[in-house]
Amino acid sequence: MSGRVPGPGDARARRGGAHRAGAPREGNPRQDIRREESARVVAWTVLDAVERRGAYANLLLPHTLVQTRLDVRDRAFATDLVYTTLRWRGLLDAVIESCANRQVCDIDSKSLTVLRLCAAQALLLGVPSHAAVSTAVDLVRDIGAPGARGFINAVMRSVCARDLAQWQDHCASGADAMTALGTRLSHPRWIVTAFRDALAAAGRDAASLPAVLQADNDAPRPTLCARPGLAEVDDLRERLGGTAGRWSAFAVTGIRGDVGAIAEVRSGAAAVQDEGSQVVALIAAGVALAGADRQWLDLCAGPGGKAALLAGLAGPRGASLTAVEVHEHRAHLVSQTLRGYPGVRCVVADATALHEQDWYRDGSFDRVLLDAPCSGIGSLRRRPDLRWQRRAADVADLAPLQERLLQAALTALRPGGIVTYATCSPHLSETTAVVTRAREAAASRGLASEVLDLPALLPQVAGVRNAGDLAASAHGRPYLQMWPDVHGTDAMFVSVIRRV
Repeated sequence: MSGRVPGPGDARARRGGAHRAGAPREGNPRQDIRREESARVVAWTVLDAVERRGAYANLLLPHTLVQTRLDVRDRAFATDLVYTTLRWRGLLDAVIESCANRQVCDIDSKSLTVLRLCAAQALLLGVPSHAAVSTAVDLVRDIGAPGARGFINAVMRSVCARDLAQWQDHCASGADAMTALGTRLSHPRWIVTAFRDALAAAGRDAASLPAVLQADNDAPRPTLCARPGLAEVDDLRERLGGTAGRWSAFAVTGIRGDVGAIAEVRSGAAAVQDEGSQVVALIAAGVALAGADRQWLDLCAGPGGKAALLAGLAGPRGASLTAVEVHEHRAHLVSQTLRGYPGVRCVVADATALHEQDWYRDGSFDRVLLDAPCSGIGSLRRRPDLRWQRRAADVADLAPLQERLLQAALTALRPGGIVTYATCSPHLSETTAVVTRAREAAASRGLASEVLDLPALLPQVAGVRNAGDLAASAHGRPYLQMWPDVHGTDAMFVSVIRRV
């Protein structure tokens, strides 16, 4: 799914006027101009593509950096520029609107991206005011929009007249509590409200809401997963100078430098994978069940990270894994990810219509993992552009699909088998509401099920570390809701359901 959440002024809502403030009057209108290859120009290029084409920064930025001549330090700076600007875009837009005395949708797209990037440097990255202003003026020249220099210079001087805290107070003044908090910490109001409701449902105090939002604004350090049978976690940790994961026995955290250059990552023996994602796969493989335990199914496997961990755990136990992905290009990624595990069946198929596949039989699987397609708002630390590309309506659009997928998972299970339902979103409409409605719909077709007390089962799940702490954080709920401020992970939701 793709969608978009309007930020203050919504930069693309009304673009198209012939005389927008800051619109370049001269210069080459090429999409990707590199008159001078610098970290700032590379960052601007990526941000421009995110803004104008809806590109995903986590995919485009690494691809762009590989094609540059930037050294390691400048690559790190470009990365910091891109992600800081994206995380704080909501507040930056409010600041720019105040300084320009007009909505951001009335500012030329190229100039607006320059202003966001350079305001982020001044307010968030410690760049001195005079340097931030000078950089902004130089950058419009480098991207081929010299006609905007006067406008950019004037706006940036106003931006630098206040510090971050002063701008937060100014921009949030007069707004209601949820809007003001979202402005201060740069989240759309609908996401702030969704997090507030999810915290309450999970048994957490509402006072923790600012900490959750702030955690989204803290850059996460990469975490590796040493894939079972392909890499030894202790060897990987010692060689890279990392530390053991807090929640997953296969995690290596605290990695510095270019993770893409690590030999195991290049070979597929290890991969960058959030610990929350690893915990989901460990639960799917490790919750005890009675009877046969030989047929495992990953219903929405792309791009393959959880499937790889499942495959590494299935082999030594004599189980076989079938990985299903509806999109052919993502199914190819799954096949590539699983290349170290022979014997895994990878299938391009609609998970809600598996009866059309000759290998499939209802009620034939012992374990099913359903990592459902979702809004992804639990991953805003790593995917900050989703704040501005998702809309509240996307959640409503996705919920019926999530329910159908969970019904399909229950249909695939044998009696006594278990399905692990997970989303990278804490939104109640994508989590507990889906579980309730899908189970009710399945029951109307004669498929009875029960929600297991997952926190009580965690100490028995192999590979989960500090299970007692993890269980305690569930606050008596039968599911697990992870949070970036508490667990240092994405906000993963996990529920385990047994067919009876």
